[in-house]
Amino acid sequence: MPPLSVYFDPYDVEINADPYPTYARLREEAPIYHNERYDFWTLARQDDVQKGLVNWNVFTSRRGDILDVMKAGITLPQGVVMFEDPPLHTTHRGLMARVFTPKRMAELEDQVRQFCISCLDPLVGTERFDVIAELAAWLPMRVIGMLLGIPEQDQAAVRNKTDENLRTVPGKPMVVLEGKVTNPELFADYVEWRAEHPSGDLMTMLLTAEFEDETGTTRTLTRDEVLTYTSVLAGAGNETTGRLIGWLAKVLADHPDQRRAVVEDPSLLPNVIEETLRFEPTGHAVARYVTEDVDYYGTTVPEGSSMLLLLASANRDPRRHEKPDVYDVRRRDIHLTFGHGLHFCLGAHLARLEGRVALEELLKRWPEWDIDDAGSRLAPTSTVRGWECLPMVVG
Repeated sequence: MPPLSVYFDPYDVEINADPYPTYARLREEAPIYHNERYDFWTLARQDDVQKGLVNWNVFTSRRGDILDVMKAGITLPQGVVMFEDPPLHTTHRGLMARVFTPKRMAELEDQVRQFCISCLDPLVGTERFDVIAELAAWLPMRVIGMLLGIPEQDQAAVRNKTDENLRTVPGKPMVVLEGKVTNPELFADYVEWRAEHPSGDLMTMLLTAEFEDETGTTRTLTRDEVLTYTSVLAGAGNETTGRLIGWLAKVLADHPDQRRAVVEDPSLLPNVIEETLRFEPTGHAVARYVTEDVDYYGTTVPEGSSMLLLLASANRDPRRHEKPDVYDVRRRDIHLTFGHGLHFCLGAHLARLEGRVALEELLKRWPEWDIDDAGSRLAPTSTVRGWECLPMVVG
């Protein structure tokens, strides 16, 4: 490949502060790009990313879906659907899909709303508050904890432990340790207790559900499998959904005309969630391991390479989106934030529900707000982009 002037690095703090100009250059100047320092490739255009997401034979998830995990070369735990392809993925996803049905998620709405109310009502009358600390860091944890049956007094500790795995030192890759990709040991006592005291929660469902495994045997999950599944469920929605709530607050502060349009017409709320997911996705890329040589734009990506599919770049590709850098709550474009194909996010319905209800309750109390940009801080992680501190000025 000829030398390029464009440089992309998911660990670069300056790029991460506003990656979209870099994505635009990649799409135009280097739609297939190789980073020599960390030895990975990227695809930046939506058509290429979307096709890559469904081509699991060539772009496999079996080495992980995070670049740092893939590069660590560790043995991955079994039973994590994000790290599997068919036929194992089909079996395990089918079991977990029983958890995240649209009907079951819709039944949670009243409980999600009551928790939002309990978080936000005490703040009425104040002039400012950190929407992350007061709402976004708590709501996903409470919902997942309630679903799994984790006692309320233990939920914060569980959230903190699972989120630690995603933290990075700014400017450096994440440290990935053998046996620490999930935290099944966190849930051993809960699972043992629930095995003797079954209830209507998801942990009980995982312990008792019968399914046909990849060998054709009808069975229930082993205890180790239950622990892994519980760990995946506990960690998957906390960080990403919390970041979505933060982005809703930030983007609507930056676009007050769009926020006022939603206040005047609440039927736009589902559109707001989708447009925010497109405009400021929480996860900017997924990693895949390349199982055979593939050619893009006259360049061969060799078998054994690590590939980043840049979802956030795809979401702003002008080949597929009109005026992609414009935030428009009336837009109805298809985005790739939740993925595409067999690895489409199982928790998408739940994330949308939590985001919508949180925004509804914020707008009821504060139809106008600003963000204290000087007091805001992006989270130190290369895997999920969002706010760790985001003060809303409402008085």
